[in-house]
Amino acid sequence: MELSTSILLTIALAPLVGCVLAGFFGRFIGRAGSHTVTILGVAVACGLSFYVLYQITAGGAPVYNQNIYTWFDIGNYSAHVGFMIDRLTAMMMVVVTFVSLLVHIYTIGYMAEDPGYQRFFSYISLFTFSMLMLVMSNNFMQLFFGWEAVGLVSYLLIGFWYKRPTAIFANLKAFLVNRVGDFGFLLGIAGVLYFLGTLDYATAFAAAPTLAGKTLQITQNTHWDAATVICILLFIGAMGKSAQVPLHVWLPDSMEGPTPISALIHAATMVTAGIFMVARMSPFFELSETALSFVMIIGATGALFTGLIGIVQNDIKRVVAYSTLSQLGYMTVALGVSAYAGAVFHLMTHAFFKALLFLGAGSVIIAMHHEQDMRYMGGLRKYMPITWITMWIGSLALCGVPFFAGFYSKDAIIEAVGESHRAGASYAYFCVMAGAFVTALYTFRQMYLTFHGKERFVVVHDHGHGHGHDDHGHAHADHDEHHHVSHKDDHGHHEQGIMHETPKESPWVVTLPLILLAIPSVIVGALAVKPMLFGDWFGSAIHVNEANNVLGELGKDFDTWLTAGLHGFGQLPFWLVAAAFAIQTYIYLFNPALADRIKNALKPIYNVLNHKYWFDAVYYIVFARGGMALGRALWKGGDATIIDGVLINGSASLVDRIAGGVRRLQSGYLYHYAFAMILGLILLLGGYWLVGQ
Repeated sequence: MELSTSILLTIALAPLVGCVLAGFFGRFIGRAGSHTVTILGVAVACGLSFYVLYQITAGGAPVYNQNIYTWFDIGNYSAHVGFMIDRLTAMMMVVVTFVSLLVHIYTIGYMAEDPGYQRFFSYISLFTFSMLMLVMSNNFMQLFFGWEAVGLVSYLLIGFWYKRPTAIFANLKAFLVNRVGDFGFLLGIAGVLYFLGTLDYATAFAAAPTLAGKTLQITQNTHWDAATVICILLFIGAMGKSAQVPLHVWLPDSMEGPTPISALIHAATMVTAGIFMVARMSPFFELSETALSFVMIIGATGALFTGLIGIVQNDIKRVVAYSTLSQLGYMTVALGVSAYAGAVFHLMTHAFFKALLFLGAGSVIIAMHHEQDMRYMGGLRKYMPITWITMWIGSLALCGVPFFAGFYSKDAIIEAVGESHRAGASYAYFCVMAGAFVTALYTFRQMYLTFHGKERFVVVHDHGHGHGHDDHGHAHADHDEHHHVSHKDDHGHHEQGIMHETPKESPWVVTLPLILLAIPSVIVGALAVKPMLFGDWFGSAIHVNEANNVLGELGKDFDTWLTAGLHGFGQLPFWLVAAAFAIQTYIYLFNPALADRIKNALKPIYNVLNHKYWFDAVYYIVFARGGMALGRALWKGGDATIIDGVLINGSASLVDRIAGGVRRLQSGYLYHYAFAMILGLILLLGGYWLVGQ
């Protein structure tokens, strides 16, 4: 049974219809109408995506690859709107729509008091549409459309509270950093068109082997391998979208947007686009060992070094943000060792538990009246049992504890890197193994500071005024009970926060998505590990050369999910997680003062991590201020002096002087003209006589 074009169009367009209705008519249909139409649109897309997944797996539907609309047809080149639906696409459609649906529901509770309620629902539906167009595309042109659309919507959402300067700086930062990556991505697409003469996936992938031996002339004596150049340029695009070092700096600052969009960006939409794209382009990447080594080393660096920054963060959302950077590094490492299925499998499991952690953090922020600093929390488990349990599930999945979803995907990546003999694999193996320990350190620290230990806030039942930290950045300033006051002891250390209401569990529209995300965070790894990782579940959607098939080697020793989980308890990653658990348990439950002593003892390292390796400072000084200085120099030296001064003002002045001189000759007196005529005649005759001599 073939897939229906009308069903696929409905999946893509239903969120767009909700976006248009909420965006243009939100004032008329109201808040309830806006969230109803957008949730209905995404729910339709989600339900039909599950149907498509069923049809293409159990229903025997063949791969769907058809053009629906022609954008342009110029000579031998054409561009279309079309869909390619294989198992990779179907899985991504389910992940995107399911997580987006739960984020939509969660938003009803989280954004309840925000004046931009309808606008927010419109934006997140547009985000879902953009990501669906990206993953469902069957050609590079439509891929680029979706690629740019998710970048645009992320700009709108990160700067959603546009009256806050920090939000505007954050969305500009995301936009500009992604322009760097997108420039490389566009050049990579141009390379495909130049060498293969097509923008269609199927045609390009079939012709990919013809790239072997082709080169790109850089200088007269320098030729680079065409496949390597194309793959690295495409991956530069992925470095921007999926926040890989050194284009990672925008992702932590995306926390300036509301928490629901943080979950959507980090779990199911923008940052997964780069990972999906490289997996989709596996026929190209398998042609270049150099490109794959580059991908692997970049990913390994991010997996370890961005994770380390998470250890020193105090903002509950930023801990999860740096966790995302680290986990994206794991996915990228998997791509670099040709374990594309492992990267996409981890993308799927990560989408569930990372969305759970972000939405759980948002639930805590609501309960704490928009306080995000974990130093003012503690002891929240008795007030928020559902949030506490579900966040522990997400945390254990993130750490890769056996039998949780993250274990099956994350440990497979670590083992695949260990199995690889590609250049740089030893460095990558050290990074991903050490990263397991680092992940557990910041994760358990976050859980203990937030939910365990003594309460570091005091509930005062009055309406005194204070100075607040407000995640919403809007009308809450008028509500005294939402204000927070921090106190310091004699040494300048923060002691506690003052709250005017007791924390309580979030409403059902917030807790229901947490529960629904906790379920796949536990079971989806066990259910999918054998077919996705060690079977041929993806089929022709992913291409791996036999010599690079590290997952195939691992699959020879795989039995069942149960034996794999039991075997995991004896492996080094689990013992690293257990060691981190023991360390953080002792520090934050039994000896909290030790944390400050360790920080003071390791002050130089703490400063490096707290300043995020000074990436932001370097970019600000070199690129931001340097670019402005260069612009001023070009304006003063080139535009003002040469163009304005010499070419424009100078030429105008010269013409003015000539005109002034000529104007004096035009006196209007008849005898002046007669004298000039006689003088001219004498000069003419004299000249004629001289020539004759």
